[in-house]
Amino acid sequence: MKKLVFTFLFCLFTITGFSNKILVPMDESQTNHLKAYGIAYWVLSQDEPIDWMLNYRGGSFLLPARTGIENELVVRGVSYQVISDADALKLEQLLSSPSSNMDMMRLEKVPKIAVYSPKSKMPWDDAVTLALTYAEIPYDVVYDDELMNDELTSYDWLHLHHEDFTGQYGKFYATFKNYSWYIQQQKDYEASAKKHGFAKVSQLKLAIAQKIRAFVAGGGFLFAMCSATDSFDIALAANGVDFIESMYDGDPAEPGAERRFDFTQTLAFENFKLKTNPLEYEFSDIDNTDARRQRSLNEGNDYFKLFQFSAKWDPVPTMLTQNHTNLIKGFYGQTTSFKKRVVKPDVVVMGETIAANEDKYIHGIYGKGFWTFYGGHDPEDYQHRVGEEPTDLNLFPNSPGYRLILNNILFPAAKKKKRKT
Repeated sequence: MKKLVFTFLFCLFTITGFSNKILVPMDESQTNHLKAYGIAYWVLSQDEPIDWMLNYRGGSFLLPARTGIENELVVRGVSYQVISDADALKLEQLLSSPSSNMDMMRLEKVPKIAVYSPKSKMPWDDAVTLALTYAEIPYDVVYDDELMNDELTSYDWLHLHHEDFTGQYGKFYATFKNYSWYIQQQKDYEASAKKHGFAKVSQLKLAIAQKIRAFVAGGGFLFAMCSATDSFDIALAANGVDFIESMYDGDPAEPGAERRFDFTQTLAFENFKLKTNPLEYEFSDIDNTDARRQRSLNEGNDYFKLFQFSAKWDPVPTMLTQNHTNLIKGFYGQTTSFKKRVVKPDVVVMGETIAANEDKYIHGIYGKGFWTFYGGHDPEDYQHRVGEEPTDLNLFPNSPGYRLILNNILFPAAKKKKRKT
């Protein structure tokens, strides 16, 4: 009997003492990639550090072996396996080997997330809020009042909803000027501008853009998609120059306004030209939508390719490009992608569509912080229309396009490493 008890205790000790890591694979074997990011965020929120294994099986996660964590993995339908200390050590040695393009990035701090979005319901969805909600990652909605009251400093990461920072209400005038949501939006924006001491919406949005840029300069993380990318830089470059026509702000644009733009103020783009027709659904020639249509791109042949970076020498873009495939379906938006000739030379291009001569996914450093711009509206809806139903991510749990969004969510949690020399 004693021998039987000893054998049982030895086996129990073996299981609990050595099988003390949970491997969450992020390659093709994963049943739900998007929920896996939510698990990583949840573990961090429990004050448990985790390891992100860069370039190993699609950017897999190594978690502490805890009963609560295993239960959460099961509930959320995320694939995992329990491995021993010995196997975990072998993994660490494999990733740290100078001959491998892999590395282990320790994630320690759960990032506090904000989404810059109007509180009122608009007739379009947002891929980032869809991804956050599906992955069960909490976030706060902030808008003009919070930013003007300098509340942004309490957050680590900010996403820009489909905002128009130029003050032209998305240039929806020609199509939607008589729609109730458009009329109400204009009233709300004008009231907000007046509340904060500005005569025009464009002046308020410039002040907001400058506060966001200061947030990045101070060490914040900025992520933007679709029209929030180019309209943000256009507002910064204009820096108060009135290039807005009368149907948007009550008076005509200044003659030669574009010649006074200052591209040293922008994050990503330079030497771009405005689309000055106020009835055209386009801000500038930053966006490559029209040019790519001329190249006969369609849903069947439209893909962009991710670059692979050195995990040990370029950990930041490596984290942002972790995926189970490097070829991702393209998708449109008001701002679909970025013409290469207007992207600043110091910008890191992480994804491009060679057939269209465009950049799709770009990244940069500003001051102490980082920003990422991702062209397009919805990675799983090729050409989403205003008023259409939002994408049901239960149908796309392994979406590589949505994975890029969630890479950015975890990015601020990484422990800073000393640069290699």
